[in-house]
Amino acid sequence: MAIRKKGSEKSPPGIAASGAGSVLAVTRIVPHPDPVVDQALDQALDQPLDQALAHLESILRELGTVVVAFSGGADSAFLAAVAHRVLGDRAHAVTAVSPSLAGDEEAECRRLAAEWGLRWTPVTTHEMERAAYRTNDIDRCYHCKAELMDVVVPIATAERAVVILGVNLDDLGDHRPGQRAASERGARFPLVEAGFTKQMLREASRDLGLRTWDKPAAACLASRVPYGTEVSVSLLGQIDRAEAGLRRLGFAELRVRHYGDTARLEVPLARLTDVVDRRDDVVAAVKHCGYRYVTLDLEGLRSGNLNDGHVSSAARQR
Repeated sequence: MAIRKKGSEKSPPGIAASGAGSVLAVTRIVPHPDPVVDQALDQALDQPLDQALAHLESILRELGTVVVAFSGGADSAFLAAVAHRVLGDRAHAVTAVSPSLAGDEEAECRRLAAEWGLRWTPVTTHEMERAAYRTNDIDRCYHCKAELMDVVVPIATAERAVVILGVNLDDLGDHRPGQRAASERGARFPLVEAGFTKQMLREASRDLGLRTWDKPAAACLASRVPYGTEVSVSLLGQIDRAEAGLRRLGFAELRVRHYGDTARLEVPLARLTDVVDRRDDVVAAVKHCGYRYVTLDLEGLRSGNLNDGHVSSAARQR
């Protein structure tokens, strides 16, 4: 895929600064395995940002009343903020609270809802009661999203609303079975329909003054557990405490991958030396959470890397 790149001083990796109304210039780093997704991404990169935003607003107006699955990440935060701007209280942001959601993220959802005036409700989900989820095979996310929809759909039904999720075009090129579970239960993906890539929604978020525009990705805690290792409340709590301890040391973007009594730390390549420089503090913070060994992945932070060797190209494209 061709690389389109333009300089930017304050944009996160992969984003080039551009104002609303201009064509967003980005650097594509990871090719997608699905040529259909690649074509959609190429078309999105040539779409003026204000045109994409106007399309999104049109979709939301057409839906009329929505329930936004709001995790507090950059994607769902952008969708919730735009939905609130377009629909007011007919946009209901709902956050699923469970052991798989980091405690810091729940608090962040509460803060964002208060700052932006969102109509917001936390709801409890019970994916841990599903044996298929705890088994933690390659379709774990399917069972998690099925549980979310089982909790959120009755809320949407009572309000005559449509459930919407912050899935963007980049998400379509990875193995994310949760999207299938949501789609099967009637959810819509307005960011995909409007042609938003991850980079585009970050740029649009910045133009709208949303402080989540450069927030690091934060997948659910279960994504830190290798397939085949059973997920438990205590295990997720251990990971949550370890990551929270490292964030207090200044490592905002990280993953603690769980391998029994070993924690494998992933941080951006630029922060590797920082971990080594503060290794005493880092080791103490992680061992305090019950790990015996603390290792640093020299390949750096890689979202979804636990899929490698477990998820075939066919499964990634389902």
